Amino acid sequence: MSDLPARVHIVEEGPREGFQSEPAGIPTAEKIKLIEALAASGVPEIDCASFVSPKAAPQMADALDISAGLTMRDDVLYSCMWLNEKGFFQAQQSRFNLPALTSGSASDTFLSKNNRRTPEEQVDTQRLLRKLYSDNGIGSGPVYLFTAFGCNYEGEIAVEKAMLRASELVAICEENGTPPSSIYLCDTVGAADPVRVRRLVDAVRTRWPEYQVALHLHDTRGLGIANAMAGLELGVSRFDCSVGGMGGCPFAGNKAAAGNIATEELVMLCERMGIETGIDLAKLIDAAVLAEGIVGHSLPGKLFKSGLFNS
Repeated sequence: MSDLPARVHIVEEGPREGFQSEPAGIPTAEKIKLIEALAASGVPEIDCASFVSPKAAPQMADALDISAGLTMRDDVLYSCMWLNEKGFFQAQQSRFNLPALTSGSASDTFLSKNNRRTPEEQVDTQRLLRKLYSDNGIGSGPVYLFTAFGCNYEGEIAVEKAMLRASELVAICEENGTPPSSIYLCDTVGAADPVRVRRLVDAVRTRWPEYQVALHLHDTRGLGIANAMAGLELGVSRFDCSVGGMGGCPFAGNKAAAGNIATEELVMLCERMGIETGIDLAKLIDAAVLAEGIVGHSLPGKLFKSGLFNS
């Protein structure tokens, strides 16, 4: 347990990945209400929206309206996501923080189905984006390796394959003089288990000891919080998660499957382990209740339904 971090930085994905997994029609005002409730709970960073094609994700068509309507706090980072040059230019019109996103997939089949690109095309696209960031004065940012542990098409992804794809993305950043701020290992379809998490985190840390390793975990098969614990034991101190367990992946194989690990459950775990998050858990639980009311159906999170246990 000696590698447990003293503090964990949590990036809240509910307003983006959560709402993006829901049918279109959620009012912009309700999205803003949730973001502001999350900010009031002390969440330090919130992924608020995606700038993507409204045909592919009509749920995100109001991204600019969300940005315009938010009352932003100085102590919270309000971020967004995009997948291509057009999305980046749209994001520039917003008030959101613009991280220099570099992304790829350990599964070539997933990349083909999700992004309609070959691995070589993905590298070329990310290299052009990285130049675009620099041209616009944006420095280092995170690298996201999707399907880092496996996917429904190719099954388990070998550590060697994940490392190959990660090295391509890291090289794009390094050759530009903007080394990655973190390397995200994403369990996009919930394929990971604690053993796989330990193996890949250890491999990345050994290869790039100078870079922070981060985890984006899903609870598709019920191992999300166990995988988070494995990461914590290795000293991982940056996690993506989603209030109430909102979210998911259209390629996970089951639309009814659980989404990301629930933010409030990771915060509770950290509190029990003596790890600081800076988040008011009671207020976060209230935000999860609010999220379930907004989407109008049961969310997979457990803590916000059962309540805190006071011994």
